[in-house]
Amino acid sequence: MNLERYNRIQQVLKARQTDLTFCLEEVHKPNNVSAVIRTADATGIHKIHAVWPAKMRTLTHTSAGARNWVEVDTHSSIDDAIGELKAQGMQILVTNLSDTAVDFRQIDYTKPTAIILGSEKVGASARAKALADQDIIIPMMGMVQSLNVSVASAVIMYEAQRQREAAGMYDRETSPLSEEVINRILFERGHPVLAKVAKRKKMPYPPLDDEGQIVADDDWWAEMQKK
Repeated sequence: MNLERYNRIQQVLKARQTDLTFCLEEVHKPNNVSAVIRTADATGIHKIHAVWPAKMRTLTHTSAGARNWVEVDTHSSIDDAIGELKAQGMQILVTNLSDTAVDFRQIDYTKPTAIILGSEKVGASARAKALADQDIIIPMMGMVQSLNVSVASAVIMYEAQRQREAAGMYDRETSPLSEEVINRILFERGHPVLAKVAKRKKMPYPPLDDEGQIVADDDWWAEMQKK
């Protein structure tokens, strides 16, 4: 890994927002999932959550490039997903056209926040709506009453980014991620071939120096070279 790439990854990790996330509830079109993940990376979101449809349990068709930088936690049900997010102290929002819904721009996204996005066909489930703290809408001035799920997520993400950037939440000296997570990401993204071999052999990742180069003893290298 060259020094420029190492420094760029470090810069990106410092800006990651660990208390802002989205939860995809049975979003089933791979291109939509890919677009959501790509925009999440662009706006500094570290992780998204998902409850997949029964026939879609992996991300094999999504953008590998974006998926490399945004972690995805899969949950067996929307109850499990929202329960975990609430346990992290997040306000739970859901995109839903209702009498109590507010304009998405009225929300304070500098608070720990999770936004539920429902499926392409029917939107969020009744259970998700019941568990959410607040319904939000994106105002529509035309004949259609909804946006594509990936477009809706992008609109909300960039409003959240705008608020957080104004509050200085991207301007940090250190990353909010743990040292363990930072080291894993640096190794896997900076040395992908070696990371793949180490995973296959169930070997720990060695530390990196201040220029992103591997610091490992002879035994580690010898084990890596074995067939």
